[in-house]
Amino acid sequence: MTKQFFIISLLFSFSFASVNAQLLSEKTNFTRQDTLRGSITPERAWWDLTYYHLDITVNPDKKYISGKNTIQYKVLENNSVMQIDLQLPLKITKAIQNNKELEIKHDGNAHFINLVDVQNPNDINSVDVYYEGHPKEAVKAPWDGGISWAKDKNGNHFIASSCQGLGASVWWPCKDHMYDEVDSMLISVNVPDHLTNVSNGRLRSVEQTGDTKTYTWIVKNPINNYGVNINIGDYVNFSEVYDGEGGNLDMNYYVLRDNLEKAKEHFKDAPKMMKAFEHWFGQYPFYADSFKLVEVPYLGMEHQSSVTYGNQYKKGYLGNDWSGTGWGLKFDYIIIHEAGHEWFANNITYKDAADMWIHEGFTCYSESLFLDYYYGKKAASEYVIGIRRNIENDRPIIGFYNVNKEGSSDMYFKGANILHTLRQLIEDDEKWRQILRGLNRTFYHQTVTTKQIEDYISKETGIDLTEYFNQYLRTIKIPTLEYKIENKELKYRWTNIIDKFDMPVQVTINGKEEWLFPKADWKTKTLDTKNATFEIDPNFYINSKKL
Repeated sequence: MTKQFFIISLLFSFSFASVNAQLLSEKTNFTRQDTLRGSITPERAWWDLTYYHLDITVNPDKKYISGKNTIQYKVLENNSVMQIDLQLPLKITKAIQNNKELEIKHDGNAHFINLVDVQNPNDINSVDVYYEGHPKEAVKAPWDGGISWAKDKNGNHFIASSCQGLGASVWWPCKDHMYDEVDSMLISVNVPDHLTNVSNGRLRSVEQTGDTKTYTWIVKNPINNYGVNINIGDYVNFSEVYDGEGGNLDMNYYVLRDNLEKAKEHFKDAPKMMKAFEHWFGQYPFYADSFKLVEVPYLGMEHQSSVTYGNQYKKGYLGNDWSGTGWGLKFDYIIIHEAGHEWFANNITYKDAADMWIHEGFTCYSESLFLDYYYGKKAASEYVIGIRRNIENDRPIIGFYNVNKEGSSDMYFKGANILHTLRQLIEDDEKWRQILRGLNRTFYHQTVTTKQIEDYISKETGIDLTEYFNQYLRTIKIPTLEYKIENKELKYRWTNIIDKFDMPVQVTINGKEEWLFPKADWKTKTLDTKNATFEIDPNFYINSKKL
């Protein structure tokens, strides 16, 4: 690495850390609005989402959205009040069920609809929620999202949504909690006829009305609410058919008109991604809805079957390498990382934002698995070890439950290294691959908790990983292996650990690999020679201290 590149990389890392420190900052004073947004309230619990039809008009010149969402649901138990979420300054104008306009009580971003008709358990009902207004404009998408209102270099409107964490209700009315995914969805978006809207799933129809067009997209698989998106611009399309584990998979690419030729070359990373990740994680989870990459005016996001891309057609992350090893410049970070979320975020989805590490830890780790598939295990290890330089250990990577609060941004790089260390403990790469595939099969199209993921991995490995996960997920303590060699004796122990932490570590003594089983108390090992050489396997995410 050149000195100049090293300095640029450091500045890049500090910039990212600064952004995440601000946008994923610690917060302990939670409000009623946080609870209404982040918990399964009684007004949410009694009904189960089955179907949405989001039908809207986007006016780019006025930065205005209007329309309705038809919300279909199954009644689980008797109740007459339904919570629907929509964030100010957008306004719900009315709600209608069976031709009856309903009373709505507004409480900040939560809106409580009083239903007139009796809600009988097992009935399938629907309510139409009308809304309009100027949605929040994205400040620094995708981290501080909303709607990005931009223009391309030809002066055409270039618009996109991004709303993870902030919530889908920043631009459309919905049941804005991750625990309940809608089973299927229609997305109809009316735009000026010289523009194209690209959303999730497959394009069902394009209808012209005067000087506008309505693009209707159908999503057949369950989808999380922040995964729903609109992307509006002067798009052109090219496509290919990928021969995958589930048969023929349509892979479509929507890019700005002037970028067509460069995209055809640069997006070759997409089928490479699909091949590697189907190997590691199993069949792509959304064959029915296809796969798309869609160019947007911000960096990118994992919107389900409509992954957004804004990495400026560069390798790495805007031309930089998170790891500082050079391996991060072998692929386009946004294509690989955001598409990896199709398995971890869109297929397996957290129930509560506190468990966001399930999305980001596994997907950050997927970058090294991509390298493993094409460049080998050594390259993958060097990459994931390299990204440790970005870990801050400022706070735990699991956040606060029931208030829509993520943990530390360490969920990315630390999360990846937690998983990489687990791979070493298993000592069987094929078994590890089957565990990753098994996760996607067992929790197919489901919302999950951290405990479910922990329990599954413990069961499949045959190792009780309770304290391992407690140490790495719920504290900022990194185990430190203290050791000293005197004459022909090695003494070693763990420090900076929680009670009952118990993890072996692989070391090399005089050129021979072997396992140590440290505890909190000193242990002693007799060596064959004096002044033995001693090296700790760098694939283990630990600290060490020679005394």
